[in-house]
Amino acid sequence: MSLTDLWDRFTAIQPPPASGLILATAVASLAAVLIPAVWRLARNLITITHEGGHALVAVLTGRQLRGIRLHSDTSGLTLARGKPRGLGMILTLSAGYLMPSLLGLAAAAVLATGRVTLLLWTALILLFLVLLVIRNWFGLLSVTVTGAVVFAVSYYAAEQTQAAITYVAVWFLLIGGVKPVLELRGRRRRGGTGSDPDQLARITGVPAGLWIAVFTLANLACLAYGGYLLVQDRVM
Repeated sequence: MSLTDLWDRFTAIQPPPASGLILATAVASLAAVLIPAVWRLARNLITITHEGGHALVAVLTGRQLRGIRLHSDTSGLTLARGKPRGLGMILTLSAGYLMPSLLGLAAAAVLATGRVTLLLWTALILLFLVLLVIRNWFGLLSVTVTGAVVFAVSYYAAEQTQAAITYVAVWFLLIGGVKPVLELRGRRRRGGTGSDPDQLARITGVPAGLWIAVFTLANLACLAYGGYLLVQDRVM
């Protein structure tokens, strides 16, 4: 297969899935977020994206990335060297809770063009980049398994199956990106003070509650517009 043929395959436009499939994938993703047993497992995808967001912005703002750790309790940690204050630190801390929703919105925009295979292979590239900076065994396992699933779907699955799984994943990023921010409120009421909004409050003087409100509104906006992109001209 030539490079031209390969590129044509990756950028091929698939016909839009049936409206029933789009709604079914939205319901499945919502269930994955609301059912505790499923959420505990599926949340690893949100954690990978969260820590990847920290890492990406850290590099873009000139910080020295030391690595990412992912833990079995779905928590994570991104280590980077640089000034403990300033715009770079603020952007790096802000990126974590925003990245799943922003990535979901970008993915929804790609899906709206029908380029399912291109989206899957873009996800593979991003996972590979995250894998390069993972610094613990569970993180390696989590990212490798996720990448293997994405590769299997992109290479072996039929078009309809690709579309179904991709829509589930994008809906999950959009819906699942909201829940961790909402959970922050309960965690802070129980005395937690080490979250990203708490660190932002310490370096900016802006209350953590206001940061949480900003993240919540931004992620809800991504969900609303991303959802619109996924259903436009199909369900509406």
